[in-house]
Amino acid sequence: MKIAIVTVDAFSAKPFSGNPAGVCLLENSLSKSQMQAIAMEMNLSETAFVERTETPGVFGLRWFTPTLEIDLCGHATLASSFWMFESGWASADQTIRFQTLSGELRVRKDQDFLEMNFPLIPTYEDPHPFFKDNFMDKKIVRSAQLRKNWIFELETAEEVESLVPDFDLISKHSEEGIIVTSPGRNSFDIYSRFFGPNVGVPEDPVTGFAHCALMDYWNRHSGKTQLKAYQASKRGGELHLEKHDDRVIIKGKAIKVLEGTLEF
Repeated sequence: MKIAIVTVDAFSAKPFSGNPAGVCLLENSLSKSQMQAIAMEMNLSETAFVERTETPGVFGLRWFTPTLEIDLCGHATLASSFWMFESGWASADQTIRFQTLSGELRVRKDQDFLEMNFPLIPTYEDPHPFFKDNFMDKKIVRSAQLRKNWIFELETAEEVESLVPDFDLISKHSEEGIIVTSPGRNSFDIYSRFFGPNVGVPEDPVTGFAHCALMDYWNRHSGKTQLKAYQASKRGGELHLEKHDDRVIIKGKAIKVLEGTLEF
Protein backbone atom coordinates (compact mmCIF):
# COMPACT_ATOMS: atom_id res chain seq x y z
CA MET A 1 0.00 0.00 0.00
CA LYS A 2 1.21 3.50 -0.85
CA ILE A 3 -0.11 6.63 0.86
CA ALA A 4 0.85 10.23 0.12
CA ILE A 5 1.88 12.24 3.17
CA VAL A 6 3.09 15.78 3.77
CA THR A 7 4.57 17.65 6.69
CA VAL A 8 3.12 21.12 7.17
CA ASP A 9 4.43 23.74 9.62
CA ALA A 10 1.32 25.30 11.18
CA PHE A 11 0.93 28.73 12.82
CA SER A 12 3.88 30.09 10.87
CA ALA A 13 4.67 31.28 7.36
CA LYS A 14 8.35 30.31 7.68
CA PRO A 15 9.72 26.77 7.26
CA PHE A 16 11.10 25.06 10.38
CA SER A 17 9.03 27.14 12.77
CA GLY A 18 5.51 26.85 14.14
CA ASN A 19 4.25 23.32 14.80
CA PRO A 20 4.84 20.52 12.28
CA ALA A 21 2.03 18.05 11.58
CA GLY A 22 1.82 15.08 9.28
CA VAL A 23 -1.18 15.09 6.95
CA CYS A 24 -2.61 12.12 5.04
CA LEU A 25 -5.49 12.78 2.61
CA LEU A 26 -6.86 9.26 2.32
CA GLU A 27 -8.31 7.85 -0.87
CA ASN A 28 -8.99 4.59 1.00
CA SER A 29 -9.78 4.00 4.65
CA LEU A 30 -7.18 2.87 7.17
CA SER A 31 -7.72 1.04 10.44
CA LYS A 32 -7.09 2.81 13.73
CA SER A 33 -4.00 0.64 14.31
CA GLN A 34 -2.60 1.62 10.90
CA MET A 35 -3.15 5.31 11.63
CA GLN A 36 -1.46 4.91 15.00
CA ALA A 37 1.50 3.11 13.42
CA ILE A 38 1.94 5.91 10.87
CA ALA A 39 1.78 8.55 13.60
CA MET A 40 4.42 6.66 15.57
CA GLU A 41 6.60 6.42 12.45
CA MET A 42 6.25 10.15 11.72
CA ASN A 43 7.05 10.92 15.38
CA LEU A 44 5.50 14.39 15.20
CA SER A 45 3.29 15.79 17.93
CA GLU A 46 0.29 14.95 15.72
CA THR A 47 -0.45 13.27 12.41
CA ALA A 48 -3.87 13.95 10.87
CA PHE A 49 -5.95 11.70 8.64
CA VAL A 50 -8.66 13.13 6.35
CA GLU A 51 -11.32 11.15 4.52
CA ARG A 52 -14.16 12.20 2.24
CA THR A 53 -17.69 11.46 3.42
CA GLU A 54 -20.87 10.89 1.45
CA THR A 55 -21.78 14.56 2.00
CA PRO A 56 -19.99 16.98 -0.38
CA GLY A 57 -17.78 19.43 1.50
CA VAL A 58 -17.81 17.35 4.70
CA PHE A 59 -14.72 15.36 5.69
CA GLY A 60 -13.78 13.00 8.48
CA LEU A 61 -10.73 14.12 10.48
CA ARG A 62 -8.77 12.19 13.13
CA TRP A 63 -5.62 13.12 15.03
CA PHE A 64 -2.94 10.85 16.49
CA THR A 65 0.10 11.57 18.62
CA PRO A 66 2.90 8.98 18.49
CA THR A 67 1.14 7.13 21.33
CA LEU A 68 -2.65 7.67 21.13
CA GLU A 69 -5.64 9.22 19.37
CA ILE A 70 -6.75 12.59 20.75
CA ASP A 71 -10.09 14.39 20.55
CA LEU A 72 -8.98 17.89 19.47
CA CYS A 73 -5.90 19.30 17.74
CA GLY A 74 -5.71 22.81 16.35
CA HIS A 75 -2.39 22.83 14.51
CA ALA A 76 -3.04 19.54 12.69
CA THR A 77 -6.47 20.84 11.65
CA LEU A 78 -4.82 23.97 10.29
CA ALA A 79 -2.20 21.86 8.52
CA SER A 80 -4.84 19.54 7.04
CA SER A 81 -6.94 22.44 5.77
CA PHE A 82 -3.91 24.16 4.28
CA TRP A 83 -2.98 21.04 2.33
CA MET A 84 -6.58 20.43 1.23
CA PHE A 85 -6.71 23.93 -0.27
CA GLU A 86 -3.26 23.53 -1.85
CA SER A 87 -3.90 20.07 -3.32
CA GLY A 88 -7.39 20.69 -4.66
CA TRP A 89 -9.36 18.70 -2.10
CA ALA A 90 -11.08 22.01 -1.30
CA SER A 91 -11.65 25.16 -3.37
CA ALA A 92 -10.42 28.57 -2.21
CA ASP A 93 -13.94 29.90 -1.58
CA GLN A 94 -15.09 26.78 0.28
CA THR A 95 -15.71 26.39 4.00
CA ILE A 96 -14.32 22.99 4.95
CA ARG A 97 -16.50 21.07 7.39
CA PHE A 98 -14.82 18.39 9.50
CA GLN A 99 -16.54 15.65 11.46
CA THR A 100 -14.38 14.96 14.53
CA LEU A 101 -14.46 13.59 18.07
CA SER A 102 -15.05 17.22 19.16
CA GLY A 103 -18.03 17.71 16.87
CA GLU A 104 -18.08 19.71 13.66
CA LEU A 105 -15.14 22.05 13.01
CA ARG A 106 -15.10 24.57 10.19
CA VAL A 107 -12.16 26.14 8.38
CA ARG A 108 -12.13 28.79 5.67
CA LYS A 109 -9.62 31.09 4.01
CA ASP A 110 -9.43 34.69 5.22
CA GLN A 111 -6.95 36.45 2.91
CA ASP A 112 -3.49 35.24 3.99
CA PHE A 113 -4.83 33.38 7.02
CA LEU A 114 -6.77 30.22 7.62
CA GLU A 115 -9.66 30.71 10.05
CA MET A 116 -10.75 27.81 12.24
CA ASN A 117 -14.03 27.72 14.16
CA PHE A 118 -13.48 25.69 17.35
CA PRO A 119 -15.39 25.08 20.59
CA LEU A 120 -14.53 27.30 23.55
CA ILE A 121 -13.12 25.12 26.35
CA PRO A 122 -14.42 26.21 29.77
CA THR A 123 -11.87 26.75 32.55
CA TYR A 124 -12.45 26.71 36.29
CA GLU A 125 -10.19 28.49 38.76
CA ASP A 126 -8.91 25.86 41.16
CA PRO A 127 -5.68 25.20 43.09
CA HIS A 128 -3.63 22.28 41.82
CA PRO A 129 -3.27 19.49 44.40
CA PHE A 130 0.54 19.35 44.00
CA PHE A 131 1.71 22.56 42.28
CA LYS A 132 0.03 24.88 44.78
CA ASP A 133 2.20 28.02 44.82
CA ASN A 134 4.94 27.49 42.27
CA PHE A 135 5.68 25.52 39.14
CA MET A 136 9.30 24.70 38.30
CA ASP A 137 10.41 27.45 40.73
CA LYS A 138 8.11 30.02 39.08
CA LYS A 139 5.40 31.69 41.16
CA ILE A 140 1.84 30.68 40.20
CA VAL A 141 -0.38 33.76 40.10
CA ARG A 142 -3.57 31.75 39.43
CA SER A 143 -4.36 28.20 38.43
CA ALA A 144 -7.34 26.84 36.53
CA GLN A 145 -8.57 23.42 35.51
CA LEU A 146 -9.98 22.19 32.23
CA ARG A 147 -10.66 18.72 30.94
CA LYS A 148 -7.59 16.57 31.63
CA ASN A 149 -5.31 19.65 31.74
CA TRP A 150 -4.33 22.60 33.94
CA ILE A 151 -3.48 26.25 33.34
CA PHE A 152 -0.89 28.01 35.50
CA GLU A 153 -0.61 31.77 35.10
CA LEU A 154 2.91 33.08 35.75
CA GLU A 155 3.91 36.67 36.44
CA THR A 156 5.68 37.63 33.19
CA ALA A 157 6.41 36.49 29.66
CA GLU A 158 10.05 36.16 30.67
CA GLU A 159 9.03 33.64 33.35
CA VAL A 160 7.17 31.60 30.74
CA GLU A 161 10.14 31.66 28.35
CA SER A 162 12.81 30.78 30.91
CA LEU A 163 10.89 27.95 32.62
CA VAL A 164 12.74 24.62 32.54
CA PRO A 165 10.23 21.74 32.72
CA ASP A 166 10.74 18.52 34.68
CA PHE A 167 8.77 16.14 32.48
CA ASP A 168 8.80 13.29 34.99
CA LEU A 169 7.26 15.55 37.62
CA ILE A 170 4.69 16.92 35.17
CA SER A 171 3.81 13.38 34.09
CA LYS A 172 3.21 12.29 37.69
CA HIS A 173 0.96 15.26 38.50
CA SER A 174 -1.16 15.73 35.38
CA GLU A 175 -3.61 13.63 33.40
CA GLU A 176 -2.67 14.96 29.95
CA GLY A 177 -0.65 18.13 30.40
CA ILE A 178 -0.06 21.61 31.77
CA ILE A 179 -0.41 24.98 30.07
CA VAL A 180 1.64 27.89 31.42
CA THR A 181 0.65 31.41 30.43
CA SER A 182 1.25 35.06 31.26
CA PRO A 183 0.39 38.53 30.02
CA GLY A 184 2.21 39.16 26.76
CA ARG A 185 4.76 41.71 25.67
CA ASN A 186 5.45 43.79 22.56
CA SER A 187 2.49 43.25 20.20
CA PHE A 188 1.20 40.09 21.92
CA ASP A 189 -1.59 39.98 24.49
CA ILE A 190 -0.60 36.63 25.98
CA TYR A 191 2.29 34.16 26.07
CA SER A 192 2.05 30.43 26.69
CA ARG A 193 3.73 27.03 26.58
CA PHE A 194 2.25 23.52 26.74
CA PHE A 195 3.77 20.41 28.28
CA GLY A 196 2.05 17.08 27.52
CA PRO A 197 4.36 14.16 28.37
CA ASN A 198 1.40 11.88 29.10
CA VAL A 199 0.18 12.18 25.49
CA GLY A 200 3.62 11.60 24.01
CA VAL A 201 4.37 15.31 23.48
CA PRO A 202 6.84 16.57 26.13
CA GLU A 203 6.57 20.16 24.84
CA ASP A 204 4.25 21.02 21.98
CA PRO A 205 5.58 23.82 19.72
CA VAL A 206 2.17 25.48 19.12
CA THR A 207 -1.07 24.16 20.60
CA GLY A 208 -4.44 25.06 19.10
CA PHE A 209 -6.65 23.31 21.68
CA ALA A 210 -4.82 25.04 24.53
CA HIS A 211 -5.83 28.40 23.10
CA CYS A 212 -9.49 27.35 23.10
CA ALA A 213 -9.06 27.22 26.89
CA LEU A 214 -6.75 30.25 27.12
CA MET A 215 -9.35 32.37 25.32
CA ASP A 216 -11.87 31.46 28.01
CA TYR A 217 -9.33 31.95 30.83
CA TRP A 218 -8.13 35.38 29.71
CA ASN A 219 -11.62 36.53 28.78
CA ARG A 220 -12.66 35.82 32.37
CA HIS A 221 -9.77 37.82 33.79
CA SER A 222 -9.35 40.64 31.25
CA GLY A 223 -12.72 40.87 29.52
CA LYS A 224 -11.00 40.82 26.13
CA THR A 225 -12.71 38.95 23.30
CA GLN A 226 -9.77 39.25 20.87
CA LEU A 227 -6.22 38.18 21.65
CA LYS A 228 -2.96 38.01 19.74
CA ALA A 229 -1.13 35.05 21.22
CA TYR A 230 2.45 33.79 21.09
CA GLN A 231 3.48 30.27 22.10
CA ALA A 232 7.03 30.62 23.35
CA SER A 233 8.46 27.21 22.45
CA LYS A 234 11.83 26.93 20.71
CA ARG A 235 10.06 26.97 17.34
CA GLY A 236 7.49 29.60 18.36
CA GLY A 237 4.13 30.35 16.78
CA GLU A 238 1.51 33.09 16.43
CA LEU A 239 -2.26 32.75 16.80
CA HIS A 240 -5.06 35.30 16.49
CA LEU A 241 -8.06 34.50 18.72
CA GLU A 242 -11.64 35.79 18.76
CA LYS A 243 -14.36 34.70 21.19
CA HIS A 244 -17.88 34.35 19.81
CA ASP A 245 -20.21 33.04 22.53
CA ASP A 246 -19.16 29.41 23.05
CA ARG A 247 -16.87 29.29 20.01
CA VAL A 248 -13.30 30.45 19.34
CA ILE A 249 -12.05 31.68 15.99
CA ILE A 250 -8.36 30.78 15.64
CA LYS A 251 -6.45 32.33 12.75
CA GLY A 252 -3.03 31.24 11.59
CA LYS A 253 -0.78 30.58 8.62
CA ALA A 254 0.94 27.41 7.39
CA ILE A 255 3.59 26.19 4.94
CA LYS A 256 4.47 22.79 3.47
CA VAL A 257 8.02 21.58 4.17
CA LEU A 258 8.00 17.92 3.10
CA GLU A 259 6.08 15.73 0.67
CA GLY A 260 6.48 12.01 0.14
CA THR A 261 4.97 8.53 0.05
CA LEU A 262 4.54 5.93 2.76
CA GLU A 263 4.84 2.29 1.68
CA PHE A 264 3.67 -0.63 3.81
